[in-house]
Amino acid sequence: MPESKSKFLIPAVGAAVVVAGSVAAYMYFKGPLGDSSGALGSAKVIPSTALFATYITTDPQAWAKLQQFGTPEAQKLVAKGLEDFNKSVFSDSNISYEKDIKPWVGGVMIAVLPPNPTKPAQQKVPSGAPNTPINIQQEPNILMVVGIKDKLSALNFANKLKEQKGVKIQESDYQGQKITETIENGKPTYSVVLNNSHVAFSPERQAVEKAIDTFKGQPSFASKEGASSIIAKSVDVKNTLAQIYVPDYAGMVQQLLATNPQATKLPPQTLTQLKQVKSMVAGVGVDDGGVRVKAIANLDPQLSKFQYQTTPATIVGQFPAETFALVSGQGISQGWQTLVEQSKDYPEFKQVVEQARGQLKQVNIDLDREVFGWMNGEFGFGAIPSNQGVLASVGFGGALVFDTSDRKTAEGTFTKLDTLAKTQQINITKRNIAGKDVTEWQIPQQGALLAHGWLDQDTLFVAIGGPVAEAVADRKSQPLDSSDTFKTITGSLQKPNGGYFYLDMDRTVSLVNRFAAQGQPIPPEANAILSSIRGLGVTATSPDKSTSELEMLLALKPNTTK
Repeated sequence: MPESKSKFLIPAVGAAVVVAGSVAAYMYFKGPLGDSSGALGSAKVIPSTALFATYITTDPQAWAKLQQFGTPEAQKLVAKGLEDFNKSVFSDSNISYEKDIKPWVGGVMIAVLPPNPTKPAQQKVPSGAPNTPINIQQEPNILMVVGIKDKLSALNFANKLKEQKGVKIQESDYQGQKITETIENGKPTYSVVLNNSHVAFSPERQAVEKAIDTFKGQPSFASKEGASSIIAKSVDVKNTLAQIYVPDYAGMVQQLLATNPQATKLPPQTLTQLKQVKSMVAGVGVDDGGVRVKAIANLDPQLSKFQYQTTPATIVGQFPAETFALVSGQGISQGWQTLVEQSKDYPEFKQVVEQARGQLKQVNIDLDREVFGWMNGEFGFGAIPSNQGVLASVGFGGALVFDTSDRKTAEGTFTKLDTLAKTQQINITKRNIAGKDVTEWQIPQQGALLAHGWLDQDTLFVAIGGPVAEAVADRKSQPLDSSDTFKTITGSLQKPNGGYFYLDMDRTVSLVNRFAAQGQPIPPEANAILSSIRGLGVTATSPDKSTSELEMLLALKPNTTK
């Protein structure tokens, strides 16, 4: 977003509520406000053409919940950031956010509108071709609607703002409503007070005029097909901080791309893929675990090809507790079949698939049957720390674990891969780890580069690095799904689900710091924020063919500041 559009909030809000300071106005402003500062009330003055909208609550109780998290260093950093923000915004005034703005500002809805219709931009080139037309990127309009929860405080602030130096205010009429133009540092912002309960403002006058048209009866975002249902739909997060509404996902992508002349035009096949998602609503909240995000997508079951499968999550127990990153799921084979089917409509992707098939065919491996075909059960990809052997320089290795109902085909595939490795001067050795037969690809004087074997009758593992193979096959340590860290980060996520994305931030930061020490260290500010994060957990569910749900928890450490 351009700077001119991102720094209009404070002066515009104040200018928008400049009204006559008469006794009648004073008495009116003391009147009750009602529930007009909610998301639905704000959406009623947003034009129906809005591509999407975000509603941010100003409820102090919700935001105060965040204060229970964070290390002392992070708390100080956040406090300093707020102080610096106040100083930068109110550097040349005696206005205070806490005293002058916070008491009256209700919820804030920010909407993105399509660009204003204009004639093709013409610009002269300095040399060479003076009359050559140049496509200039059109930027979407930003419209902000702020609820007024305390009219008297709003009036007091407006009068105080009028007295500030360097702020010029001009007023004009549109449809019987007074539009206020606020000019600060040469940058205009346009605003209007609607029904004395909302302020609508934007760096573009036309956006404010559209808000007035909507207020006067033109179709609103609240009445738009798709939008009304998702605004009313509850996203189950506690202490909601923000909500995001996308009523027409495919249309939004199309219009945003249309504003960029350099963007590639979407082929019909891609548009069909986008239309799988009709609309989406998401919520951000704070609970005892940290910051939680939930998103609900309304799907078109006729267009969606992906078949959702729940996972038993038993694969997680095959990884050791020190695993610091994990992706798990179900049914790679089915996902591959879906991709192959869809590739028929995409010549470029189909070509890639055919090339991959051809290359593996040269070494007598069938990509569809011998690589993806047997991956029909649960799977997990994990990163595990290790400082030994070939992993000494990087500090970690990886493990892939697959449940399969076709052990014979999987064994045949790895027999072929072992034979192929021998032709590349790699030593193939066998050893027994905790009663399990493991095949290793050995590099002289460095140890095992890769190892594979069976953990049980139906579970195959592939490890990058010999030490990782030992950690997975021996299972001396506690399993990942029993570790306190994993349970804290993922334990509150929806179950059953389609799998996990899991990240242990402490172990991840430790590795990052190790590499950073060899080059440019992580800045103390970034380190303080990362040290306040316990980890990240993500999962997805699909209760029916028309709905897909995503849940993410940014698990935070409790505030230890005394």
